[in-house]
Amino acid sequence: MEITNVLVANRGEIARRVFATCRRMGIGTTAVYSDADAAAPHVAEADAAIRLPGNTPAETYLRGELIIEAALAAGADAIHPGYGFLSENAEFAKAVIAAGLVWIGPPVQAIEQMGSKVESKKMMDAAGVPVLKQLDPAEVTADMLPVLIKASSGGGGRGMRVVRELSELTEQIEGAAREAASAFGDPTVFCERYLETGRHIEVQVMADQHGTVWSVGERECSIQRRHQKVVEEAPSPLVEKIDGMRARLFEAARLASEAIGYEGAGTVEFLADEKGDFFFLEMNTRLQVEHPVTEQVTGLDLVRLQLQVAAGRPLPATQPAMRGHSIEVRLYAEDPAHDWQPQSGPVHKLEIPGTIGEFTVLTEPGVRLDTGVVDGSLVGVHYDPMLSKVISFAETRDEAAHLLASALQRAKIHGLVTNRDLLVRVLRHPAFLAGDTDTAFFATHGLDALAAPLASEGDEALSIVAAALADAAANRRAARAGSGVPSGWRNLPSQPQSKSYESRISGKHEVRYRITRTGLAVDGFDGLELIEATPDSVTLLVPGERGPVRRRFAVARYGDLVAVDSPLGPVSARRLPRFEDPADQVAEGSLLAPMPGAVIRVAAAVGDRVEKGQPILWLEAMKMEHTIAAPAAGILTELNVTAGQQVEVGAVLAVVQAESEDSENQE
Repeated sequence: MEITNVLVANRGEIARRVFATCRRMGIGTTAVYSDADAAAPHVAEADAAIRLPGNTPAETYLRGELIIEAALAAGADAIHPGYGFLSENAEFAKAVIAAGLVWIGPPVQAIEQMGSKVESKKMMDAAGVPVLKQLDPAEVTADMLPVLIKASSGGGGRGMRVVRELSELTEQIEGAAREAASAFGDPTVFCERYLETGRHIEVQVMADQHGTVWSVGERECSIQRRHQKVVEEAPSPLVEKIDGMRARLFEAARLASEAIGYEGAGTVEFLADEKGDFFFLEMNTRLQVEHPVTEQVTGLDLVRLQLQVAAGRPLPATQPAMRGHSIEVRLYAEDPAHDWQPQSGPVHKLEIPGTIGEFTVLTEPGVRLDTGVVDGSLVGVHYDPMLSKVISFAETRDEAAHLLASALQRAKIHGLVTNRDLLVRVLRHPAFLAGDTDTAFFATHGLDALAAPLASEGDEALSIVAAALADAAANRRAARAGSGVPSGWRNLPSQPQSKSYESRISGKHEVRYRITRTGLAVDGFDGLELIEATPDSVTLLVPGERGPVRRRFAVARYGDLVAVDSPLGPVSARRLPRFEDPADQVAEGSLLAPMPGAVIRVAAAVGDRVEKGQPILWLEAMKMEHTIAAPAAGILTELNVTAGQQVEVGAVLAVVQAESEDSENQE
């Protein structure tokens, strides 16, 4: 059978990834898009695009009937589900086939058998694959803790919670079920014993319709946040050092695949310990987010193989040998230092130096970029906050880690707070470089230290000085008179020029400077010399213990946002107005919405006494629930929202009037 036009029932990076392979194979492409995604890159790149009215996944990408109608309307003859949304939905796969379209995925029966994580473990146990015992939530006792609640359908960390106190079990199950229903349309959850530390190892399988099953290679995905992978690599450093472990993993993956008559690309996931023993977690009957690292070390285009298998072609007689090492990081719009808070807003610029390919297998050491956003893209609140996957390929693991860390540090990522600094620190951490990675990596090595900015306080202050000088140069260039005279220049002693900025990390910075006959003078920066200042670049001679060092700072402005990039580390700040509007001030103790979202539950009322850290309400954004808690003990004096209400970022949700020391002493 011939495939001539593929509709991708997905969005963002994975839609672009599939389209890239289709173009290389001469296959037409069709996109679907929500209203929120109307201007998304995947829509512009497709040969045809069909609107799915609405914004939320439930209104759009989870509506299988609308997606099938879109494929028929556009003349597509096949549907690729990507990952997430309907990618592991057996009913959707059935409907695709019933409509006369090619389903680029495994047989419906395989999806059904692996779709329930409860039933799949029973089947794997019977097939001889080691498994962790399932727990009935109603029968969990204190001596079984901690336990892990998981969504029976889907993955990606949605609907997953760790419970360490029996009193929290019911509430956490209800919250996990809500997340699972929102993300996958199925609220079913289950429990299993939670291993505090472990290695997350998975095997990529590829099977054709003629009985050939490949165990293509293993990946290690142990570094995770909220049970969602952050760093992935191939091959696994653990598997590399334990004799015979790879063969046992591959055999278990083959047994799992053959037990369900698998076809196409899939991933068998295991939790392993340091001795090399492992337990079956689940089988993902789809392409994984982290598939590029396997592509890099095998030279295979896994999407191309998916299309060929779906068209009925056999796999080659022999699978390729592994080569080199590849590491992938997921660049998220989130703030790790503040409970991984997701971010929304514009991506003004995304530029990763050293990129030698996008959505393609590299043939030489370098960086590959798979991204769902481009300069000017808007990140909303309806979908996962992953911006891009940045993948390195090199001959050795050390080289791959250093290459990726350097590219990320030097990247220009403007407009949103991201986890970039955390990723760089992980890649350079001695434990990571030694291969000592497990699922407790952030807890073991301290999230505070790993999430710290790459630029030190002193380097941040110096970068903001550069921002002030670039702003001054921009003002002079725009001036109608005297544009050739340096801003702040004075022939006689006078008051310095002053510009104020606010950094998310360190607060307010006031830059006071003069340019005199003898050069630049900046308060608090003795000996600093200005070499050159333009609106977008500043070069300074910075004094040091061993002599001055010449440093160049690239400066970009977007409204009141200033982004400064240099080898010292990225810095962003907001220019403050000379005079603050009193209307912009908020009352002390105000709880502001950290992102746009929907209020799903309120747990307190005006007049209630609350404790520090006590949940006041919950927001849903980016398919996750976010707790808004009291900043201090006190009285809830204002509550400005109700359940079901939509709020914008920065909205005052509630106000807690903190108790004074005197009132506490009187009690």
